[in-house]
Amino acid sequence: MVPTTGVAAPERLLRRLEWTVVRRLDGRLQGDYRTIFRGTGVDFRDLREYEPGDDLRHIDWNVTARTDVPFVREYTEDRELTAWLLLDRSASMAFGPTDRPKHVVLLELATTLALVLARGGNRVGAVLYGDGVDRTVPPRQGRDQVLRIARELLADAPTAGHPTDLGGLLRAALGMARQRSLIVIVSDFVTTPGWERPLGLLARRHDVVAIQLVDPREHDLPEAGLIALTDPETGEHVLVDTGDVEFRSRLWELAQARQRQLEAVAAHAGIALHPVSTDEDLVGALLRMARLRSKWRR
Repeated sequence: MVPTTGVAAPERLLRRLEWTVVRRLDGRLQGDYRTIFRGTGVDFRDLREYEPGDDLRHIDWNVTARTDVPFVREYTEDRELTAWLLLDRSASMAFGPTDRPKHVVLLELATTLALVLARGGNRVGAVLYGDGVDRTVPPRQGRDQVLRIARELLADAPTAGHPTDLGGLLRAALGMARQRSLIVIVSDFVTTPGWERPLGLLARRHDVVAIQLVDPREHDLPEAGLIALTDPETGEHVLVDTGDVEFRSRLWELAQARQRQLEAVAAHAGIALHPVSTDEDLVGALLRMARLRSKWRR
């Protein structure tokens, strides 16, 4: 169980993650975390004609319009970058096993990401979002910054009783991230409509990584007869028969349709969606993310 109180809690969390996650990643990635977080520099270098496989976000539309030939901008990739962690702390993030709900996975994942980014000399900031922007940690370097982010996440539980507006979080990030940055969204993407356009705007201006936290029980309920379920976003109660094969099949189909829709929205924005389960080992999840990031950006 992750500690939630006490001055020493962030330090204990950080040391545990350094030993159980980061140390293992060092052995598998040889410290090359840029395979996961490969930022795009902000310094413009040159123009050249578009080639198949180029990032469409780098097309210079003004030059392309004048010449009728697509041109892309080339940038000098900086060793250091600014990263923003956009962290969903809404009610649905409390779902999952009692010892490892989604918000605990978010805590461990966000702290690990902040740590590996900070070790490379990068500036890391965070936005905690529940019923609006709850807390903002401006980007800074160093281990103390990682501890500050962990401390903010440990401070309280996810916000309950309000439908999630992920669009509000993304719009807040558009206003905060002035220069081109790495934007890491960690959410279950259970949200009201209206977040698709701000995601696209973020992806045009920044290098965006979307991490979706999921729990198997969201689409595969155990056969336990009649059980009462509560929607954490709305507080609505419903009685369901988990022994009903048709109900279980319909629940699975709805979950698959929702997942396809999320992936389509992400693909339209030019980014990949990286699901991470509450029952998944973080090292395996991050290694899979590195492989997908490398493949997606070729």
